[in-house]
Amino acid sequence: MSRTRLEEFSDGVFAVAITLLALNLAMAGPGHGPLLHQLADHWPSFVAYLISFFTIGIIWVNHHALIGNVAVVDRTLALLNLVLLLFVVLIPVDTATVAKYVTLGGQDARVAVVLYAAAFLGMGLSFGGIFEWTLRTGRLQQPLPERARRAARLRFWTGSILYLAAIAVAFVSPPVALAIIGAVPVYYIFERTPAGSPPADARQQ
Repeated sequence: MSRTRLEEFSDGVFAVAITLLALNLAMAGPGHGPLLHQLADHWPSFVAYLISFFTIGIIWVNHHALIGNVAVVDRTLALLNLVLLLFVVLIPVDTATVAKYVTLGGQDARVAVVLYAAAFLGMGLSFGGIFEWTLRTGRLQQPLPERARRAARLRFWTGSILYLAAIAVAFVSPPVALAIIGAVPVYYIFERTPAGSPPADARQQ
């Protein structure tokens, strides 16, 4: 399989998943109260949309940076990428679910947030598998230097650690767990170095 084919297929899946998120924002329409009230009552959908949109967007940016540096695509990488896309496709479904249940409280809210965090955790872990695959000799055009790998792993796995924390917290406070999930894309927006890409000094060597 060529790298171009892998990237194009992945880009298509990312595009569909991020587009489906907007379907959850539709209002009930006339006959269901004033539009302003509908918008106010719909706030969980807008919050979940923003979290999911930026998370998928950031994972797409990092996926592009990582795969763009790959020298060869083998069956293992293709399968790891499929697992990543499996969880990406689940995100719109879990986004709609958490938006409906998070404000209700009780067991349903806890389950909804756990499912939401689990989808992101699965995405993070599968992307982690891709990252670890790239560390083998000969798999990257510009290999990540040994001295930079520890810092790259720390940046990379921070998201998965936060998702695990969110799952644990969801059993106590679903809103706090949702806030933790929302903190992940904020972290990666300000963390400018894509996980797994060689640092600037390494690329200049």
